[in-house]
Amino acid sequence: MTSFQTVTAGGLEVFYREAGKPGAPKLLLLGGFPSSSHQFRNLMPAFADRFHLVSFDYPGFGNSEMPDPAGWDYTFDHLAEIVDEALLAIDFTGPMGLYMHAYGGSIGNRLISLHPDWLQWQVLQNANTYEEGFSETSNEIRQAVRAGRNAQTTELLAAFLEPEFVKAIYLTGHPDPTKITPDNWNLDLHFLDRPNARRVQLDLFRDDQTNAAQYTAWQRRLRRDQPKTLIFWGRGDIFFTPAGGEAYLRDLPDAKLVRLDSGHFALEDRLQEIVDGINSFYDETVR
Repeated sequence: MTSFQTVTAGGLEVFYREAGKPGAPKLLLLGGFPSSSHQFRNLMPAFADRFHLVSFDYPGFGNSEMPDPAGWDYTFDHLAEIVDEALLAIDFTGPMGLYMHAYGGSIGNRLISLHPDWLQWQVLQNANTYEEGFSETSNEIRQAVRAGRNAQTTELLAAFLEPEFVKAIYLTGHPDPTKITPDNWNLDLHFLDRPNARRVQLDLFRDDQTNAAQYTAWQRRLRRDQPKTLIFWGRGDIFFTPAGGEAYLRDLPDAKLVRLDSGHFALEDRLQEIVDGINSFYDETVR
């Protein structure tokens, strides 16, 4: 069964889910915007008999503490520092698999830079590390960020945190919307309605430029280290086009790319395909 716990990291109470038994191969699950570890609620029990799994809610996300952004920097560097400290606190270290989705790629790549010996294998699900593969929606966000911090750009960015857009993140590109539970966006909107929560996400929108600045270094590491890599790509993702997944094959010619008829949150309607794919990849390539 999955357990629900907190750990102190960086002086904050950080929420995490844990499943499987200590001693089993480790798999760290790093999620994306605007969700929390809730997005892995079905994946974790599916692997509890095989892996030792952990997934955190980042500060400002889900059930973790949300310090006031007026005095706490919501940057990807800072989130990665908190996740790193939390992992050390619960002794979830050493060789492991990393499952990285969207923002989870930006945090995961920072963790790998800090601890290159931790990465044994990786699963990438709609997590861009290239300039190719940004959708029109993503480019609108990026252009607003580049235009600088002012009332107009803040208003433009805030529109991407409104209920209809949060709902669209879950439904765009998914062939059958009836397979996607509304609990997803309702939970995200609940957390976004807290004081300062939208400011947190606006700060991270703006800090995304620091991720793009590291793409070249991350690509160089991929070419050098050739980590065992399985890629799942929802082709209808509202943020990332299929070109983002294809780009990895330039640097990782041995990676396996699975193109999914799905969207940003592919675990919602392609869970079994992803579970089967990870099991096969682990058996044939990792173990």
